[in-house]
Amino acid sequence: MMHRTVIAVALSFGLSLPSAFAQQQTAVSRDSLLQAAREIMTAARYCALITLSADGRAHARVMDPFAPDTELVVRLGTNALSRKVGEIRRDPRVTLFYFDRAGAAYVSLYGTAVIEEKAEVLQRWWKKEWQAFYPEREKTYRVITVRPQRLEVVSEKHGILGDTLTWAVPAVDFESKDNRDPARK
Repeated sequence: MMHRTVIAVALSFGLSLPSAFAQQQTAVSRDSLLQAAREIMTAARYCALITLSADGRAHARVMDPFAPDTELVVRLGTNALSRKVGEIRRDPRVTLFYFDRAGAAYVSLYGTAVIEEKAEVLQRWWKKEWQAFYPEREKTYRVITVRPQRLEVVSEKHGILGDTLTWAVPAVDFESKDNRDPARK
């Protein structure tokens, strides 16, 4: 169902994803998927942050994220009083969705979010162009840090395509620090 929605969105933007999905999917290395994901996330500029309400409804909003770090951790600025902050505090599971129309590509990053309130974090993750939105920055500005658990990538340009029958897309699962094999610690 999700992939049908993505293809419908792609068609509405005039992309050629259906022909790409008809091609044979080849194995793509983890490093290639991560490299393509970073490129797509940067090219997209904006993403949708999806949180869950108390009744389980998904809430999506457009965000202006910072570029992902080397571990694909993403940070976003927000208002401390916004609905998303309350939803993240209640249920930290979130999705970030990046769509690069020009590159015929998307990334879905599933992870857990934390609301950061420490002054040094708030200072480091700030964009000057946001000043008008935060006249009382010290009181209202917060940073959302999203740590990835799973990443899905489709990119026609990179030859990263979904399965021809199931439309399942190539993915990377991130090892949780809490779920590592004790022998590897």
